[in-house]
Amino acid sequence: MLGLWRRGLSLGAVFGASLLLVACSSPRINRAPVEDRGSNAKPVAVVMDPATPAVKQLPGFENAGKPGYYMVKPGDTLTRIALDNGQPWKDVARWNNLDKPNQIEVGQVLRVVPPVVLAAAAPTSGVVTRPVASSGTSSATISTAPNTVASKPQTEAASAEDQLDWSWPVNGPVLAGFDEVKNKGLDLGGAAGESVLAAADGKVVYVGAGLRGYGNLIILKHNNTYLTAYAHNQALLVKEDQSVRKGQKIAEMGSSDADRVKLHFEVRRQGKPVDPAKFLPIR
Repeated sequence: MLGLWRRGLSLGAVFGASLLLVACSSPRINRAPVEDRGSNAKPVAVVMDPATPAVKQLPGFENAGKPGYYMVKPGDTLTRIALDNGQPWKDVARWNNLDKPNQIEVGQVLRVVPPVVLAAAAPTSGVVTRPVASSGTSSATISTAPNTVASKPQTEAASAEDQLDWSWPVNGPVLAGFDEVKNKGLDLGGAAGESVLAAADGKVVYVGAGLRGYGNLIILKHNNTYLTAYAHNQALLVKEDQSVRKGQKIAEMGSSDADRVKLHFEVRRQGKPVDPAKFLPIR
């Protein structure tokens, strides 16, 4: 009996030791770390995968939606953008530091008004307050309204610019009248090679065929308000930056990018097409 007890004790000890060895050799269970979200928690830095491509920010993206800026859409050209905003394309190129004006990207944001105009359009409170000494211990303020008299000469100057001495660019009949959607000017008939005349004094700001649907085109700037466009010519007789006088021959009628010989004539007021018949003299 004593031998069996000693043997049993030995077997139990061996068995217990075996269990201890198995427990020590078993793999540990990895537990997820507990994140401390208390007030003393430190911010965790997020590291981007270097393989993830960065989003390209197009020029002028910070000005998207601001007055005086335009976001380039599919099919746009700098000439079209400039015409629609009543500006010479060279000015738009210069304001946006465009080394290659023909390479604008969809989504790019362009300045389309002069920088001085944007600065003048900055919002102001309209009320000026300044401290005024008082007999008591407290201070007082006086509110003053802006000087409205100073803006009067600007209004008069703008009205003076509207007064241009207009004349018909050709003597042919009106083939199609003005329509703000379908026909943004007048289509005037005539013969191939007939003289096309400047409708008012101005400066040539575009000569070329880079505007789809207009063929050989000339654009004149008359002042800060008005542009005129002369399309479908067969010959262009002036150069950009050249000054012209009312009635001066600037082109010859043709049918470039048109179904027949005609002059498409537009008047743009601050970039918006307006009916030329309202400006031209009655004949």
